[in-house]
Amino acid sequence: MTTRTIITGTGHYVPPRIVTNHDLEKLMDTTDQWIRERSGILERHHVDAGVGTSDLAVEAARRAIAEAQIYPATIDFVVAATLSPDHYFPGIGVLVQAKLGLGTIGALDVRDQCSGFIYALSAADQYIRAGTYKRILLVAAEVQSTNLDFSDQGRDMSVLFGDGAGAVILEPNPNEDDRGILSTHLYADGNFVSQLWMEKPCPKDNPTFQRSFFDEGRFFPKMDGRTVFVNACQRMPEAVRAGLVQNGLAIEDVDVLIPHQANDRISLMVAKGLKIPVEKVIRNIDRMGNTTAASIPIALDEAVKAGRIRRGSLVALTAFGSGFTWGSAFIRW
Repeated sequence: MTTRTIITGTGHYVPPRIVTNHDLEKLMDTTDQWIRERSGILERHHVDAGVGTSDLAVEAARRAIAEAQIYPATIDFVVAATLSPDHYFPGIGVLVQAKLGLGTIGALDVRDQCSGFIYALSAADQYIRAGTYKRILLVAAEVQSTNLDFSDQGRDMSVLFGDGAGAVILEPNPNEDDRGILSTHLYADGNFVSQLWMEKPCPKDNPTFQRSFFDEGRFFPKMDGRTVFVNACQRMPEAVRAGLVQNGLAIEDVDVLIPHQANDRISLMVAKGLKIPVEKVIRNIDRMGNTTAASIPIALDEAVKAGRIRRGSLVALTAFGSGFTWGSAFIRW
């Protein structure tokens, strides 16, 4: 029997400052009702000045390490997922490694946006299964709030996003049982890149940073909401069904489904498409907003702490995001 990867600790962290829909009403032409009806979001967390993505990642990592009851020095690899690193380069993996005092262990950065946690989980799982590493810290963190357009022109995007981080500790299952990551399923379609992207900066421009790009708002993220909605509602159920088939499972076997928290309407449509009771679907976007790569591990940690996930639970994860990228993972807790 192939060694499976188990999650031995989870943790999450969000900055303390809460931004409500009513707060956003003061910045742009929007209303609490408009935001609720279109996204299900009531509030989100934003960082204060001087706080970076790696800072959130480190706090989430410390909580996961504490729950796993391990010493940081026993971690032998870091995987970090984000679309909002502290710097243009390097990524946050090395910053997390340094801030936690993890010596010179390797650090891998994953750039798959809202699907980042599932992509990173798949990569880490392969390392564990192959015996390359025995204990991996996986963090997913985002600071989106500092690059949003809080004007009327940018309101469709800026009301959606929150800041936060989630982390897990991954290790080989020491027992000959069925616990662990059963499978991961990854997909992408680069034909849709411009439907959800941050167009600039772009190194093919010379110089890369030009004042006109700022004046034209091309450094802000942009989205064709209709196209994203339709594809997300189709692709996430497809990815879950692929996992059910590979593992010989039925949707009735799934105890908990955690979709990427992009929009509550999307989460409900995914549940409907899969014919899974909405009671089994973890939904926290009303309090967190869309925290991109961090949304699944934040929701996962909350579900574990609330007792909604317990030993033996079958957990399905699914995400969809910029790229387009999408995927799923199945875990026997």
